[in-house]
Amino acid sequence: MPRRLAPAKPARSREPELSIRIDLDDEDALGPGKIRLLELVRDLGSISSAGRAMDMSYRRAWLLIDELNQTFKSPLVETQKGGGGGGGAQLTALGLEVIRLYRSIGTLATRAAGSHLETLRRLRAPRG
Repeated sequence: MPRRLAPAKPARSREPELSIRIDLDDEDALGPGKIRLLELVRDLGSISSAGRAMDMSYRRAWLLIDELNQTFKSPLVETQKGGGGGGGAQLTALGLEVIRLYRSIGTLATRAAGSHLETLRRLRAPRG
């Protein structure tokens, strides 16, 4: 019996939007994925939960957090060892500030590019 394919998901109509990547130097960058990971650690209280929410392995999430912690003058995320009460992770004041700065840059850039984004939206071919 032939295998049935799942029906294709309907295409979503998205508005043009900016995606900000900040190259801090030749090796280190800060973009939407790392910021989302930090926000999920803040909201969920653990690296493993944040990784699962982003459909990534704990190892990948941990390596990204470690990279972020090494990039800045002090850590963005602090972890607590597991045990009877379990482990966990929380953002430091610097981690919260990095998120705030990144989101602020995105807001300012989107405002500055607003009319251009609108023009791109109008010039797009309709889907369907």
